[in-house]
Amino acid sequence: MTVATSKPRRSAAQSIEAAQIPDALLRIEVVKTITGLGESTIRRKMASANFPLPIKDGARCTRWRAGDVTTWLRERAGAA
Repeated sequence: MTVATSKPRRSAAQSIEAAQIPDALLRIEVVKTITGLGESTIRRKMASANFPLPIKDGARCTRWRAGDVTTWLRERAGAA
């Protein structure tokens, strides 16, 4: 008898169009794509209060509200 090993579950990629819905909760990959920033830069900016804080939905689930990220982008564009 063979024992089936369980593989880590990979969730489906989130579409970038989710950023158009203000209350959508965005994964880090989408936040990186729409801001053009890397994950460590995002985390540094969060630590210095220069980026929206995420919503924690469990120990391993961190999401950013799309409206917060797009507002941050608009404010940055207005400051330039």
